Amino acid sequence: MSSRNGRAGVDVWLDVSAGVAGDMLLGAFVDAGASLAVAQAAVDSVIPGTVRLVTHETERAGMRALKVEVELLAPDQHHRPWSEIRDRLRDADLDDTVRQWSHAAFERLAVAESRVHGKRIDDVHFHEVGAWDSIADVVGSCAALVDLGARTVTAGRLSLGSGSVRAAHGRVPVPVPAVLELCRGWDVTSGGDGELATPTGVALVTALVQRQAGLPAMTVISVGVGAGTKEHPDRPNVVRVVVGRPLAPTESAAAPVAGGRLDAGDNVPEQLCVLEANVDDLDPRLWPTVVDALLAAGARDAWTTPITMKRGRPAQLLSVLAAPGHVVALRDLVFASTSTIGVRVTDVTRWALDRGWTDVDVAGQRVGIKVAHRQGRIVNAAAEFRDVEAAAAGLRLPVREVLDAAEAAAAAEGLARGARVPEGLRPTP
Repeated sequence: MSSRNGRAGVDVWLDVSAGVAGDMLLGAFVDAGASLAVAQAAVDSVIPGTVRLVTHETERAGMRALKVEVELLAPDQHHRPWSEIRDRLRDADLDDTVRQWSHAAFERLAVAESRVHGKRIDDVHFHEVGAWDSIADVVGSCAALVDLGARTVTAGRLSLGSGSVRAAHGRVPVPVPAVLELCRGWDVTSGGDGELATPTGVALVTALVQRQAGLPAMTVISVGVGAGTKEHPDRPNVVRVVVGRPLAPTESAAAPVAGGRLDAGDNVPEQLCVLEANVDDLDPRLWPTVVDALLAAGARDAWTTPITMKRGRPAQLLSVLAAPGHVVALRDLVFASTSTIGVRVTDVTRWALDRGWTDVDVAGQRVGIKVAHRQGRIVNAAAEFRDVEAAAAGLRLPVREVLDAAEAAAAAEGLARGARVPEGLRPTP
């Protein structure tokens, strides 16, 4: 993921050991180098003319931190249905990743509230988290994280607090019920007295973070400290964000290329994720629709592999290759589209050849040729099979015959292994 400030492929680690809230995350991201103007523009696209984001430096238990205040520019009411927020996110002029992350955070909140109150998800009305300032915290935080150029997002153990707090339904225990619902499957601790983690903050963490872990190996670029509202004299009420560049894999750990070493001119390795799920009870006629849906949703690739599970049951291993920013949306799509009850995510390093497109003519029909190349030489040139099928249908010829003709036309134009890469290749979409 590339940011507007030019940074790309950074790792972001969240220290939430003192708790977390939406404004704390937003303050930490901005303090780490994200643009407040970018966050404001994203918020304006969802709730135009309603809030202004302002910052000021402060201290929490002697630690310098940045506080983001959300100033109301229009009257607000705190009771807002999930359906309204969903529609606002859908219709807003947002970066796709900002939209996906914001939607994921609010959807997690809606699911949690539906469980707590025993309602259908479409009947959920947010109280405090439906206010303008909470919407600004969520959308602004997602936009700021994109602006940082996040490749991966990890976090330590969540501190939730203890005691009780007054809410819309009266005094409730801490952690409040919605927070506990959001934390299913996550490592948590009390961490101290009072409410340390708000539903908005926890929804953001559980929507954005790919895994919980200690500080990853990285070269630190920047550190951001976001202040919470309350002052605790015994501990800083802050969220810390560490932004860094991933350490390059050692040559011994890297995939062997060119005799076991990286040659000058090789592509920089790309850090991606692989989602995996074992599925043994899905109607096999559905698999093509599952793979197509994952690719349409932003997966770099998706495939299935026959496996044998316990007690000899035949099954399929679904694998999805994705950029880190698409993991949450693709994970949710796997759950929605298949019968699996678990998804695994693994970080991977990929070396990919440069590639581009050109066209050849087969009896008046256009067929695209994908050209993969390395260091100025063609490695592979292959006809796009969907173009071949369309041309075969138009010409009323067997697909095999049109494929042979397309490959012959490509070879006649010099698109052969070892040849120089032609000028004017179209970039791969």
